[in-house]
Amino acid sequence: MRDLGKGVYVFDQIIGIYYVQLPIRMTVLTLGSEDGGDGKGLFVYAPIAPTEECLKLLQPLIDKHGPVKHIVLPSVAVEHKVNAGPFARRFPAAEFYAVDRQYSFPVDLPPGFLGLPSWTKKLPPSSDVMEVRPGSLPWDGQLSHEVITVLPGVKSAYQDAAFYHKSSKTLLVCDAVFGVTDTPPEIMVEVPEYRRALLFHARDNGASGQLPEDTADNRRKGWKRIVLLFNFFFPGAADVDLGLEPLKKLRLDYPWGWGGWQPVEWRGTEDRAFSAFSAGGRPTVLPIIEIILSRGDSGAEARRWVDRVTRWDFERVVPAHLDAELKIGREGFREAFEFAYEGRNKVRFCDEDARFLREAEEGFLNFAVYKSELGVLRGEEGCSL
Repeated sequence: MRDLGKGVYVFDQIIGIYYVQLPIRMTVLTLGSEDGGDGKGLFVYAPIAPTEECLKLLQPLIDKHGPVKHIVLPSVAVEHKVNAGPFARRFPAAEFYAVDRQYSFPVDLPPGFLGLPSWTKKLPPSSDVMEVRPGSLPWDGQLSHEVITVLPGVKSAYQDAAFYHKSSKTLLVCDAVFGVTDTPPEIMVEVPEYRRALLFHARDNGASGQLPEDTADNRRKGWKRIVLLFNFFFPGAADVDLGLEPLKKLRLDYPWGWGGWQPVEWRGTEDRAFSAFSAGGRPTVLPIIEIILSRGDSGAEARRWVDRVTRWDFERVVPAHLDAELKIGREGFREAFEFAYEGRNKVRFCDEDARFLREAEEGFLNFAVYKSELGVLRGEEGCSL
C-alpha cells in the first residue's frame, strides 16, 4: 500500500503468466475532508483480490477514516471483474456499483454467474446526466464520473469509468491510459518471487544456466522485456518460437521456474523498442486499447469521453496498471488520445512492435470487430529492430 497524499491510497497486486507480470491496482479514497479525518468512510475503485495481506493493509484506513462505504467496478475486463465480487462480499454493508455492460465470452452469462453480488447496482453513465438527480449518488459533491462505452465488435464491449476526486484533484482511470519507465514497480522489487520474474526475463541463456546477478541493471533489463511481451505478445525486438524446440530444452530440475522455458530470443534491440514505447514515462493509450477505441464509431465515443473528462481540473492521474501517479492534467490527458482527434491509428511505438497486432486486425480479428475509419495500427518506421 502506498499513500499518494490528500486522501488517496493505492494497493498493488500482480497479474500475469510465465512471469510476464504487471501490477494491477486498487485505489482507495477517503471521503469527507481532504485528510479524511471526519470518519465518513472509504471509496474503493477497481477492487483487487481481498487477500489476507490486502485486508490487513486496509484495516488501518478503516480504523482512521471509517468503513468501506462504496465500491466501484469501473471495467468489464476479466482481470478486474474476477476480483470485484469477492471483494464486495467482504464488505456487504458497502454499496457496490459496476459499469452496465458486463458480459462473458464465448457464452454471455447473467451477472450472477460472473461472480457479482446480488446487490450490485448499475453505475450511471455520468454523474452529470439528467436522470441522475442532485444528491442521488452517494458520493455527490465529492466525486464526479464519466463512463466511456465502446462496442468494438459483435457481443463485445469496452468500458472505463473515470472518477474525479475533487478535494485531491485526482483522476482515476482503469485501463484507458498508462505511463511506464524503465524502473521496475516497487512491488516487483520488494517481493522476492516477483524480483525473480525480473531476473528470469533478463536471461539470455535459457535453461542452460542460472539467473543473472541480481543487479539494478538486470532488473531493468527484465522489466523492459516483460513490458514489451505483455503489450505486444510478439515484440519486434525478439524472435518468438512457441513450437517444440524450446520445449525440448526444458529442465525439470530448473530451480527458478517454468523449467527454464525460453521461447523468446531477444536480438539486443529491446532498449530501442522500450524507449519508443515508454517515451520517458509520457502517458499514452495501450496499443490493444487504441484498437478497441477506434472500432465501431471510429473514435467518436473516445473524443466525447475525453472532452467530458477534461472539463475537470485534475493535476494527476492514477491508472489501474503500470506507473502511478502520472503527473499530468487536462492537456496531457487529451494528448494521449491524439489518434482519435487526428483520425488515424498512429502510435509512437516502433512499427515492428505494432506488426503482430496489425496483422491480427487484418486477419482473424477482422471477423470479430467492426470496421474503423482510422485504419489499422501504424507505428514509427526506422527503429530497425
